[in-house]
Amino acid sequence: MPFVEFIAGCISGAVGLAFGHPMDTVKVRLQTQVKYKGIFDCVARTYAREGIPGFFKGMAFPVLTTGITNAVVFGSYSNALDYLTQSQRNDRSQGNPASASAVFAAGCFSGLAQVVVTAPVDLVKVRLQSQTKGWAGVGGDGYRGPIHCVTVILREEGPRGLFRGGLALTLRDVPCYGIYFLPYEITCRFLTEEGKRPGTFAVLMAGGVAGVVTWAFATPMDVVKVRLQMSGAGGRVYQGVLHCMSMSLKEEGVRVFFKGLLLNSLRAFPVNAITFLSYESLMSFLTRPSAD
Repeated sequence: MPFVEFIAGCISGAVGLAFGHPMDTVKVRLQTQVKYKGIFDCVARTYAREGIPGFFKGMAFPVLTTGITNAVVFGSYSNALDYLTQSQRNDRSQGNPASASAVFAAGCFSGLAQVVVTAPVDLVKVRLQSQTKGWAGVGGDGYRGPIHCVTVILREEGPRGLFRGGLALTLRDVPCYGIYFLPYEITCRFLTEEGKRPGTFAVLMAGGVAGVVTWAFATPMDVVKVRLQMSGAGGRVYQGVLHCMSMSLKEEGVRVFFKGLLLNSLRAFPVNAITFLSYESLMSFLTRPSAD
């Protein structure tokens, strides 16, 4: 059932996003604004000035569209793995695991497939999350919501503006999605008896490990991506990926590329544990044999 993976990915992605968005907001602000001294300072100042709603800025648009994004990620990964291994999901879970190279290649393919969908959504999310009181965006006005944000970007920057930071996003996601699924598969195998399906504990641990490992590799390019997305919209103007990297390194040192790493790791474990558990549970439910 090739489309079952897309359905399960759609629902599980929305669950994970809703759980992790507040921490993602703090991460984005730490990466784009130098006024914060650290995680706790950012949390305290955000709460003091904007209250609880401040942590959920920019969530509406991703929640409405994350179903599509995660459907593409999980669906393309699963179907690519079927193609590369010439086997089905049930075969791999019953003693015929896919090779590491096949898992990595399928993950890279899923990362590439979702970039087109993710780039505009992620851009809008980042710009809304970066808004604080007194913030002025493109044209001198703050964004009133996702639709207004898209409208302003199209008016000021044209359709290409919606893909600002797209190259950095591609450089981040293509290899990192290959890495993302690899530790998940390896951890599941390690915690599961041969010939059996992974249990709840195995899936939770594998999902959490996959998230932490992936963000350890992804954070440097994530910093570049976020800064490029804010370029000219309340943030410094950069001419491209290399210019952003060189100027950030020159002005803030190598540590700049690891801004948000601790928060990414703290967020990644529970968010990805929940995402994978939701996905695996839905897959088991949707593919179980019907009673005669």
